[in-house]
Amino acid sequence: MIVTAAFYLFSAILLGSAAAVVTSRNPVHSVLFLILAFFNAAALFLIAGAEFLAMILVIVYVGAVAVLFLFVVMMLDVNFGQLREGYQRYLPVGATVGAVLFGELLLVLGGWQFAPQASALRLSSTPAGVSNTQALGRLIYTDYILLFQIAGLILMVAMIGAIVLTHRERATSRRQDIARQNARQVSDTLEIMPVGFRAGTDVTGIIRPKREPEPVLADEPHSHGVGQPGPGEHG
Repeated sequence: MIVTAAFYLFSAILLGSAAAVVTSRNPVHSVLFLILAFFNAAALFLIAGAEFLAMILVIVYVGAVAVLFLFVVMMLDVNFGQLREGYQRYLPVGATVGAVLFGELLLVLGGWQFAPQASALRLSSTPAGVSNTQALGRLIYTDYILLFQIAGLILMVAMIGAIVLTHRERATSRRQDIARQNARQVSDTLEIMPVGFRAGTDVTGIIRPKREPEPVLADEPHSHGVGQPGPGEHG
């Protein structure tokens, strides 16, 4: 009786928080409702006897994914008012895609059939000496190891694609020129000056660091004007 009441309680909170994730206008509130949904889903996994999945859901999704979503939303400071400007324009396209997806879900649910032995397996007792974590590991890393590795490769390709698509070359970026740094002489950057005893800035003045001359590229035009002699040239 208590387990049934707890199941309906966590299920109701889960459905309410999931609906609030979609309907909340504030993205920060949506992420907080998502975290609440994850906690209630973990409680349902505990009731079902899948304690390993419950801990993974809390540690991975709540502790990493949801917190990362929250940090990204708060740090990017996205102008959601500007994003909603094209809502009326793209509403017919979004409604059409949603209707197609809803129709596909109805077709899948309409043709769904339970296996004849499903009810018997649901009521069967858990094998003695085998924990939930051990049974799950045996299925993933023994029976379905190939599918597990393929799923990992797909996620890695998606991660690399996201990095490539979001990587941008900035004109203000400054990079090191290792060959130029190794080829410079001590006299180009360092100057030894005699400083008297107790001679501060009042005597010597403020000494600025020496500027390293910028290299002139082969395809750059010379700084002197047309018809004027350059350095080392005589008219």
